Amino acid sequence: MFDAVANGRSVPGDLLGELLDSRSLIDDSTALRERLSRDGYVFLSGALDDADVALAREEAFGRLRDVGEIREPASEGITTGESKRRDMVGDLGAFWRSVSEGAALRKVTHGKRLRHLAEMLLGEPAIGQDFLFLRAAPVGRATGIHCDAPFFTRMTDRVLTCWLALGPVPVTDGPLFVIENSHKFDDLVSAMKGFDLMRDQEGRKATAVDDPIQFVRVRGARLLTRNFAPGDCLIFGMYTFHGAFDNHSRINRARLTCDVRYQPASEPLDPRYFGPEPTGTTGAGYGELNGAKPLTEPWHVR
Repeated sequence: MFDAVANGRSVPGDLLGELLDSRSLIDDSTALRERLSRDGYVFLSGALDDADVALAREEAFGRLRDVGEIREPASEGITTGESKRRDMVGDLGAFWRSVSEGAALRKVTHGKRLRHLAEMLLGEPAIGQDFLFLRAAPVGRATGIHCDAPFFTRMTDRVLTCWLALGPVPVTDGPLFVIENSHKFDDLVSAMKGFDLMRDQEGRKATAVDDPIQFVRVRGARLLTRNFAPGDCLIFGMYTFHGAFDNHSRINRARLTCDVRYQPASEPLDPRYFGPEPTGTTGAGYGELNGAKPLTEPWHVR
């Protein structure tokens, strides 16, 4: 069904499934909330403006072209296998912050369309976190299974992750996957309730799983994904377990995606992610993110 690879191994077809498209419900807030509760996610194809997404992609990849990591035309996202980023920009965190605060990108992540979707799902006025998780993932990169609760629920657990496809992200390019019905895995969810990654260091090993194939086999579940198109949006809660497949693009295309999180405006705001100088999860700001690293360097695993 999908040419998916996890940890360097092809994922058997019986362990893969397709994310259900809820685009037909986009004007029905009650139905969307019911879908989120039932499935742990809501996938909305083409939810974002095509032109806005194209400009955000050109803006971000243009910055990486300027440091020698992306070929012309930048919008294609084809990597060069080289980087001048460390030599040219000096402060990697400051550089990645400037990319993440690009006007075109912010129009997508904090625009009316996405905020409206978040408000429909939350049932009240919503606000998006200022700190973004922008990722340009070259061939060989992947993300282990985890849920977002240990990172983002210090002030409230009424937080939604919005994963945005800023261009084509076929399964070969390592898109996000959701573990089927994982928000109902009571043992895992209960272990994450009240767990804070930075305060409860002894639980660190419980936040990520390295082998998606073995994980879903043991759980009797599937890895749900799609061939994502520009402007697709996947929204899920803090206790839905997910990860990203290996990027094994045959044309050396980097996957460009962005996570932005929304919560009710009435709930307390976590100063790590809100405000003019957000410090991020660890306090190191944008320098803590894998995105801040040159595309030629391996990612860290938190």
